[in-house]
Amino acid sequence: MTLTKLNFKPGINRDITSYSNEGGYFDGELIRFHLNFPEKIGGWSKYSANTYQGTARELHTWVALDGSEYLGIGTNSKYYIEEGGDFNDITPLRVATSAGDVTFTAVNGSSTLTVTDTAHGAAAGDFVTFSGADSLGGTVIASILNAEHEIVSIVNGNSYTIAVSVTANATDAGNSGGSSTVGTYQLNAGLDSQVGGTGWGAGLFGGVTSNPLTTQLAEALDNSETGINVDDETGITTAGDIILVGAELMLVAGDTDDNTLNVTRGHSGTTATTHADNAIVIVAKGNESSDDDYVGWGQSSALTTKTQIRLWSHDNFGEDLLINPRDGAIFYWDRSNNLSTRAVNISTLAGANEVPTIAKQVLVSDKDRHVIAFGCNPQGSTIQDPLLIRFSNQESPAEWEAKATNTAGDLRLGSGSGFVQAVETKREILIWTDSSLHSMQFIGPPFTFGINQISSSITLMSSNAAIGTEEIVYWMGLDTFYLYAQNQIQQLPCTVKDKVFLDFNFEQRDKVISGVNSEWGEVWWFYPSSTSQENDKYVIYNYIQKVWYYGTLSRTAWLDRGIKTYPIAAQGGYIYNHELGNDNDGVAMTSFVESSQLDTGDGDRFLMLTKLIPDVKFDGSTTPVPSVDFTLQTRRHPGANYNQTNTGTATRSATTPVEQWTEKLDVRLRGRSFSLKVQSTGLGTKWKLGSPRVEIRPDGRR
Repeated sequence: MTLTKLNFKPGINRDITSYSNEGGYFDGELIRFHLNFPEKIGGWSKYSANTYQGTARELHTWVALDGSEYLGIGTNSKYYIEEGGDFNDITPLRVATSAGDVTFTAVNGSSTLTVTDTAHGAAAGDFVTFSGADSLGGTVIASILNAEHEIVSIVNGNSYTIAVSVTANATDAGNSGGSSTVGTYQLNAGLDSQVGGTGWGAGLFGGVTSNPLTTQLAEALDNSETGINVDDETGITTAGDIILVGAELMLVAGDTDDNTLNVTRGHSGTTATTHADNAIVIVAKGNESSDDDYVGWGQSSALTTKTQIRLWSHDNFGEDLLINPRDGAIFYWDRSNNLSTRAVNISTLAGANEVPTIAKQVLVSDKDRHVIAFGCNPQGSTIQDPLLIRFSNQESPAEWEAKATNTAGDLRLGSGSGFVQAVETKREILIWTDSSLHSMQFIGPPFTFGINQISSSITLMSSNAAIGTEEIVYWMGLDTFYLYAQNQIQQLPCTVKDKVFLDFNFEQRDKVISGVNSEWGEVWWFYPSSTSQENDKYVIYNYIQKVWYYGTLSRTAWLDRGIKTYPIAAQGGYIYNHELGNDNDGVAMTSFVESSQLDTGDGDRFLMLTKLIPDVKFDGSTTPVPSVDFTLQTRRHPGANYNQTNTGTATRSATTPVEQWTEKLDVRLRGRSFSLKVQSTGLGTKWKLGSPRVEIRPDGRR
């Protein structure tokens, strides 16, 4: 019988039905299209065995004058500069105490220490380094105290807890660490996930307090105990009192005997969980003294929760580095001071004048060497204006006062309610607000920069959702994709639009990142699916072939090759080299592409499939015997499940004189329509699909 060649249209199309997309591809995973044919994407492996703390959201590379290559990494916890595989912590410092301001309290049998420091200003997840502390006298020696610690929990405005590597004994209890301890606090850590609202979650579980009534658990708790022992029940035995242990609320019903409380676990929607001995117990409601109650318990707090996850912007000024935590100050790292030196607020630089105290993004204009701050405070004010743009004097990151004798100044965006992102191209700086797009260009004295509005009906998904390449800028909006080229905005026709936006966690939209993979002509967007709190999916636009494809992969930051040999990405404390090898950091990848349904005639007759002739290449495979599975599936009706399936494996049998593989696969399937799926699961396998052929016979049935 006649063989039918299967030539499918490139790209994935999920915005129409599989049946109506006849001749195209309907699904895929970890594949790309090159020269109109699908192939497995390149693999990845760890750039360095070392790890960083927190979730990395931005990456930036540059080269120093002596040729040293640096990689800046901004996480929700810290800021690092990588060199030679080592991650150097340059997180700016927030404040240092005077000697003796910090004291420690240990409890026998516990590895948790309570640190007292009046008006510390810290939050859980912050980092503090102690110096000058003496041993507590037992197992908690000076070298354990005089180190960097992550703050575990906040007791109140004057104390917090840390965890140490040893268990305190009776000798440690009652000692304070001496009278010379200094606490050096790093910049407050940021949120790793977006939260919102006022009151619930603002401060300590719904309110704030300067003097809570507290005690400690006198036992370890499982998640079901209702009779709990505390060190001191004074003031918390009345029925209706509410206590807070960790993140769990407990409703007090009364006491059984001294220091034993009867409680209802998991009160007010919290989750009953386990708690360690000596865990802090805070009386949240019902204290005998109203001075000890939480402020605004059960009501909206006077504080507003942080809704913005920690995002960084960064750019190099020569060989030095400017960094800005979104809605924070601007900091400067001087390369001449080496990697053991932290970044400092630019207001501390020599000649600093009228420096912005808060900004949403910072960049350096490459053409004219101005430092530009977006969404910052006006000159002479500390109040943030989300639409204000300020720029420093040319060649001076420290001089920001606008004078007749310099080029410092400001501009204000005329539409939208807040700045979102700026992207620099060769000709201009594109600036997005929440509803508009503007172009900012250097025009020289006396105005320095000029700004024009391009569109007033544009959206941007996040402050990292736009990326430029080859003088074209691409971005993800709230419900579609766009490109900007030659002063024109276009909506990108997208064949996977529903697949992306109907499975999207919009509460975590700030985590969306974009990136370019220039070797393959691709723009990538990583985003959180509807059931995920973190980026777990990607969608790709191939701007060379003008097609779309997607898949599952967790990445929180991406940077194209250039200074680095390979594209790099961040995930789970590691940096990965991409397009390197064929595997997932040494583990086999499952990669597949699946066609839409095909039929004969109008699809009214049954067909019989009896043979498949594979057409596939394994160039680039690192295993000597790579293989892929070819699966044919048939249906009786477009909306039915596949009722018959045959799978055969095509394996490379030789590489010379030409690459050879399995010649044919015998099948026996019947249906009104069929689809083809090609999949690999083996280690070291690289495959490229060509134009396979199938033998189709009319079956005679309708």
